[in-house]
Amino acid sequence: MAKNAYFTIVAYDVVDDKRRKKIVDKLLDAGGVRVNYSVFECLLPKGKLNKLKESLINLIDEKQDRLIFYQLCEGCIEHVQYHGAEIDYSVLEKEEINMFV
Repeated sequence: MAKNAYFTIVAYDVVDDKRRKKIVDKLLDAGGVRVNYSVFECLLPKGKLNKLKESLINLIDEKQDRLIFYQLCEGCIEHVQYHGAEIDYSVLEKEEINMFV
């Protein structure tokens, strides 16, 4: 796993379809990998992660929507278990980055 990036899980519950589409587009543009309908895994350098967080927060309606960011340490990542259909991580493999914990 990389050493100058943070492994972050982003989950969202967005009521409005247009806002939800904008959230998804931002996550995909940032290199996030969709692992469930409203859950993305992101491996991003701190600056990109902070910029993504800020842009996502600015898109939501804080009275109706919810965004959750889970930043995992390296030890926690080793215990993540995947079951079922494979996830395409080719987006993350394009960048040579190292993980901060």
